[in-house]
Order: sequence, then C-alpha cells, then structure tokens
Amino acid sequence: MFGLHSAASTVHAARPSDPDWLADLNPEQQTAVRHQGGPLLILAGAGTGKTTTLCARVAWLVRAGVRPERILLLTFTRRAAREMLQRTRAIAALPAGRGGVLGGTFHSVAHHFVRGHAAALGLPSGFGVLDAGDAADLLDLLREEHGHAQREQRFPKKSTLLDAYSRTVNAQRPLAEVLAEAFPWCEEHRDDISALFRAYTARKRALGVVDLDDLLIYWRALAADEVVGPELEGWFDHVLIDEYQDVNRVQVDIVRSLRRGRRDVTAVGDDFQAIYGFRAASARHILEFPEHFPDATIVTLERNYRSTQPILDTANALAAQTQRTFPKRLQTNHDGGITPELIFCPDESAQASEVCDRVLAARERGMQLRQQAVLMRTSHDSDLLELELARRRIPFVKYGGLRYLDAAHVKDLIALFRLADNPADELSWFRVLQLLEGVGPSTARRALDVLLAADGDRLAAWSAARERLPANARPLADGVVKALRRARDEANAGVRAECLSQSLAPLITTRYPDGALRLKDLEQLVAAAREASALGHFVSELVIDPPTSSADLAGPPHLDEDYLVLSTIHSAKGLEWEGVHVLALYDGNFPACLAAGSSETIDEERRLLYVAMTRARRQLHLYVPIRYYHRPAGVDDAHGYGKPSRFLTEEVKGCCEIVRPRDPTHAIGHGPAGRRVEVSVDSLFD
Repeated sequence: MFGLHSAASTVHAARPSDPDWLADLNPEQQTAVRHQGGPLLILAGAGTGKTTTLCARVAWLVRAGVRPERILLLTFTRRAAREMLQRTRAIAALPAGRGGVLGGTFHSVAHHFVRGHAAALGLPSGFGVLDAGDAADLLDLLREEHGHAQREQRFPKKSTLLDAYSRTVNAQRPLAEVLAEAFPWCEEHRDDISALFRAYTARKRALGVVDLDDLLIYWRALAADEVVGPELEGWFDHVLIDEYQDVNRVQVDIVRSLRRGRRDVTAVGDDFQAIYGFRAASARHILEFPEHFPDATIVTLERNYRSTQPILDTANALAAQTQRTFPKRLQTNHDGGITPELIFCPDESAQASEVCDRVLAARERGMQLRQQAVLMRTSHDSDLLELELARRRIPFVKYGGLRYLDAAHVKDLIALFRLADNPADELSWFRVLQLLEGVGPSTARRALDVLLAADGDRLAAWSAARERLPANARPLADGVVKALRRARDEANAGVRAECLSQSLAPLITTRYPDGALRLKDLEQLVAAAREASALGHFVSELVIDPPTSSADLAGPPHLDEDYLVLSTIHSAKGLEWEGVHVLALYDGNFPACLAAGSSETIDEERRLLYVAMTRARRQLHLYVPIRYYHRPAGVDDAHGYGKPSRFLTEEVKGCCEIVRPRDPTHAIGHGPAGRRVEVSVDSLFD
C-alpha cells in the first residue's frame, strides 16, 4: 500500500516488564518513547540518537497494542523511511510480512492520496508527475510562447522561474514578497511572471500532469476538505514526522489537518539544524509546534554520542548566538578530545595547502582519508583545493552532480513511458520527436500541432503528423508509435517497458556517441519496471524519489586504497566523519552576501555552520582566508581582504586553538644578527 515501506503487521500486546532494548536508551530517550498520548515534540540535538529514539517510539506503540497499519511515519527520503522501519522491525522483533507500519516521504504519501481522489480534484486517473527538469522545460516553453525570450531586456530563465514559483507555493506567500526577498532584480517583471505562472498551472491542467509541489497542494486540499479530510484523518491513530525542522508551510498545514480531532502526533527535529530555507522550509515551524498543538509535551535530547566535548563546546557557543530557539546544550560522556583549530590563512591557496597538510598528517596518525571530510558552503569553494589535492596525489570524491533522472537518455525513456499512459502529453512528444534525425524544435512543433489538434485518439492522427517529418526520420518514428500502440493494449508493466525500450534503442544509438553504454543503463530501468504494478505508477515513484546514479555519469572506479570526501554542507547533513575541515569562514561566505538581508536568513547561515561543526567526531578544523582573489585564474592580482565571519565571536574563538598566518619573513630567512644593510639612492642625484 502507498508503494511505501512497512514494518510487519503483527500486533504485540503490552507486557508487564519493559523490553531489553528500552534499557539501552538514556532517561530522556525513554521519556520520549514511553509518552502515553497527545502531541509530542522531541527536540533531538545533533548526534543525540534521533533515529534510535523515533524507531523505539514506533516499536513501543506497536508493543502497546496500536495496530501497525494505523501508524504513519513521514520522512523526507525513502532511504530514511526504509532504514527506520527496518530498525523498528528489529527492535520490536517483528516478523517481516505484508502491511504494517506505513512509512514514506511526504510526496509519496501525497501521490497515493491524490491518485485515489483524482476525479474529485479534477485530475485524470492516469495523471503524470513532472520532475523539476520537466517543470522547468514547461516553463521555458511558455516563456517562449509569451515572447519573453525575444525581449530586449533580461528576463528570468527557466531555473529562476521554477525556483520563484516553488518558493511561492510552498511558503504560501504572495509572489511580490518572494520576489522582493529572494529575487529583487525580477521585481520589475512581477506582472509578467505572475501571468506566466498562471499559464503554467493552466497548461499543467490541460496536459493532465502535476509537479511535485502540486502533490502537496492537492493533499492539503483533501486533508482540509469537510468530507474527505475526516476520512483521511481516521486512517491513522498515530502520525510521526521525522526532521520536522525541514517542513514547509504546506506540509505543516497537512499535519495539522490530519490531527484535527485525533491528537496523537510525534514530531522529531532540531531547530539548530534548519538549513533548507531555499526549499521554503523554516525553523519557525518547529518553533511554533507548541502553538499549533498547545497541549504538546516537549522532550529535549542533549546527550551527544558522536563528538568530543571540545567540539560540542564550540558548537554550543555558536548556537548560543541565536535569539529565538529552543535552548539546548550538547554534552557527551566521551573523555578528552582535541581542541578545534581556527586557522587564519594568508589566502585561499594557502588554505588549500593547510588542509592538505592536516589531512596527510591525520592519515599518518591512523585516520584514513575516507574518515575525513572537507565541507564548504558552495561547491566552487573547493576549486583551488581540488588542484592542490591533485598535485599532491590525494584522491578525493566530491558529493553532488547529476541525479540519475537528469541523464538525457533516461529522460528519453521516461518520456516514452509517459506517452504510453497519456498520448496527449505535449512535453513528452516534444522530447521524443527531437531524438529523430533531422528533427529540431520547429519541425517537432509542426508535427506535434497535428497530433494535438486531433480529437480523441492522438495516435490515430499519426499518419497525418508523420508527413511533417523528414522522410528519413519516418521509419524510426513509426516504430516508436507502433510500440506505443502495443503498450496501450498491454497490462503488464514490465512487458510495456520492454516494448517501449526496444523501440527507443535505435534512436539512442544514433543520437548519442556512447549509445551502447546508455542502453545498458536503460536495461536497469526496464528491470526495475518489471517489479511495478503499473507503469504510470512506476514513473511517478521515480520522479518522487529518484535514484542517484547513472552508468554513463559515473566516473572511473577508484582503484586507490582510500579517498578524501569533499562535500557541500547541505549534502553532508546527516553524515559524520572522524575529522572535518570547514572552508572559507569569512563574511560574504558565512553569511553569504545574498543571505545577509534579514535576521532570519542570517540565522540560517549560522545554523549551516553549526551543522558543519557537528559532523565531526574527533577533530574539527575551521579555516579563514584573509585575502581572496576575484579572478583566481587570471593573470592579474585583483584581490580583496576578507573579514572573519561574524559568527566567530570571542566565545567561539575561546573554544578553539588559534593558528595565525606564518610570518612571510620566516620563509626567506633573516640576515646575521646585528648586521646592517646600507640602502641609499643619493648617488643618483650627483
């Protein structure tokens, strides 16, 4: 059910004695796990066993007699849901089986409910789901149709438009406010952007598709409905939400609607780790939980199981700067620990050298490279470091890059899958037709206009549409349409996927130089589709929670014994390493210039640094370049002097060992003591 992950459905009655696993929890964790009823907010500081506590909470509810299928666990990644429910099953010793505790992402659960009530929402039963790339392409198409691409003045590109649209919808704030705060240069185009967004929502309706933001909006509408809402609420006795500091306004509304009458809700999170403002998330929502649920019990977890106390002291000093927060002071039972280093470097080149020196030194002391990480605010902060690592032959892996669904050939097959369910999908036709030899946007548009003008069966109009294509492109195009007709009459998802993939293969091999490798990639997609109950549902699940790798995008395998991890801080959230190096702690980067406009955005920048610090177990190194170059690859010497981050207060510095720049005179040496060197230009004036 839901296409989600579930623990076993066996009901275990409560026993008089506590289970053994409960004794492994500290007193605060036990208090949270044993909570009898009503709203519960678990404030789980970094490294305090959040996942363990939440899993134990679910296991305790099942053990107390709550039917597992009446428990809903909402997460932000499917991997998190899978891990939690596996751990829950192990903790409670539940046998594996069908049904049980329901767990999944907000979007996957939303997709299930929206699919089940599509007619009431005015959607076709087989509606498609657009990923971010598809949504941006649709906005780009409308941008072209509205004449904005031919303007003499700069107009926002598709990525900026999608960002503005998503922030407006998820934050439920007026477009004017969002533009003024995050996109001030776009304010003069507000009316045009507003019209474009209205056209975007209308076109999605016409195409029978929704984007990821729509899934939440539609679920919220269902949960708030006077008839459907109580039905949805009645499905669950308990609702548990992980990472509550990452919810946006729409998600908060959904949770509140699901708990209007029933009050059993558990939220777990840490306002100190709210760092996704660019996704319309806000720390305000977890701070307002007691206002939304006035009878809420709050349990704070402060016992840290990850880091040494010197590292925690530094993080605590940073967190203490925040004005509006739930007070927490992380503590550990770990003895000793190395004082964090605050290293002031002459410039970013020296910063790279200092990082490499410390990484290699730690390796010699037994800390493997992969137990160390270099964290940065933005990906380009590591440009000079990557050059230095290559020069010193230190292998590294950098987190980030294209997702699996961003690979062009994968998007090609997904487009064909969508057409099998919805032959009126304009975007998918536009993409597939341009795979044909000699077919560009204009030719594809002419053929597409014929198809979409037909009433009823779009595929029946193919004979007229094909005449708009070059003669040499028609045979391969006919093969694709023939496969679409066959797939329409086939119920089995795997057979449909295989048929469509085979028709696409000739186009892939001719379109891409490495076509054979890409076809191997598509075989994996077809194999996964064989496990699905319906091809349309499979595509929707891919979009909602996409894979993260692709064979053609993967670099050569690492044959080295070890490698250093480079990552943005956002990508590092939830991870940990023995040693952590944090780059570029100067004002303009921490906080970033664009984030220094309000106290709320500055607070988020501070929390971002806090997250970076709390990834470290044993060693923490913080770097402050004093001078930075405006054009590091140029031949000139254009540079500026940076001011240390305003977050590095005296209290934070007091928790660190300060390392100052080396005196440049030491590098060239001093003359003999007491010797005087005569300098004069007087002879020039004789």
